[in-house]
Amino acid sequence: MLYRENGHFKTSYRADLALFPVREDRIAMLALLAAAFTVVPWLAGDYLLRAVLIPFVILSLAAIGLNLLVGYCGQISLGTGAFMAVGAYAAYNLQVRIEGMPLIVALLGGGLCATAVGVLFGLPSLRIRGLYLAVSTLAAQFFIDWFVNRVHWVTHDSSSGSVSVPPLTVLGVVLDTPGRRYLLCLAIVTAFALAARNLVRGAIGREWMAIRDMDIAAEVIGIQPMHAKLTAFAASSFIVGVAGALWGFIHLGAWEPAAFGLDRSLELLFMIIIGGLGSIAGSFFGAAFVVILPLLLNDVPRLLGLPLSTAVSSHLEHMVFGALIVFFLVVEPHGLARLWATGRQKLRLWPFPH
Repeated sequence: MLYRENGHFKTSYRADLALFPVREDRIAMLALLAAAFTVVPWLAGDYLLRAVLIPFVILSLAAIGLNLLVGYCGQISLGTGAFMAVGAYAAYNLQVRIEGMPLIVALLGGGLCATAVGVLFGLPSLRIRGLYLAVSTLAAQFFIDWFVNRVHWVTHDSSSGSVSVPPLTVLGVVLDTPGRRYLLCLAIVTAFALAARNLVRGAIGREWMAIRDMDIAAEVIGIQPMHAKLTAFAASSFIVGVAGALWGFIHLGAWEPAAFGLDRSLELLFMIIIGGLGSIAGSFFGAAFVVILPLLLNDVPRLLGLPLSTAVSSHLEHMVFGALIVFFLVVEPHGLARLWATGRQKLRLWPFPH
């Protein structure tokens, strides 16, 4: 913050305090990325990569896409799983129907197809909002589920409805190990996270946040609601479509329509609520929470010697999710991202709070 004193501009203490944490955050982020690309694939075993890290990275990407729409633009969506399915099946058809199709091009093509479907189902947002918009996007979920199950061309005429991807290669490198697949997912997620961060800090992101806070006032100051809402649906659907293609190609390898059902849409919505609406970092926190919590709920009772059946553990997981969603909505609407920022700020000032 600059202020004028005796004809000269000076910098206040608050600006100095805000300057150095930004630099420290960038250094910490670069160190974290370097460790994720170099140390983690070397130390993590195959089970940790397959069951934890790869799902976490892909779901983080899907949560980022949903957060652009819900957290930054304020457009509620309950059809994220449908857009993931469009990306997965579109990428699959590009791979099996076009000989020699590169994997990266197929993944991006799946994202583009999801963008077209997302914009189509985003058109009602120009007239409706709130609960009515949520129901409209929920219709997309049911329609895509019906379409995939009834139109056999989508599944390459598979009688069972399930599809299997061919061997994966990128630039001549065969992705036959969990470490290589993890690195591919991490590289894609890093690129999209940086792009999303720059997007929300630019003019388009400011338009989204103005529409989220008060759409009538935003229209008064010259922002076009149609442009802002449709770009939010397009950007969100593209990222979610790429995440769906990664989920099918990298994590599952073979899937059926139930893999992208309504449960997947609700799970992604829980991620951004728990992690933090309107926060790129919150998408990662929410994905980590959703991936790790079921493993803890399954292992902790066993380690403590508590005789819990699989059915009880499954219901316990749903109960904990519901309780945490209510907790964050009431106590900390900005989720784990705000708690992390608050704790980090207190650690910077400790042991001198003033």
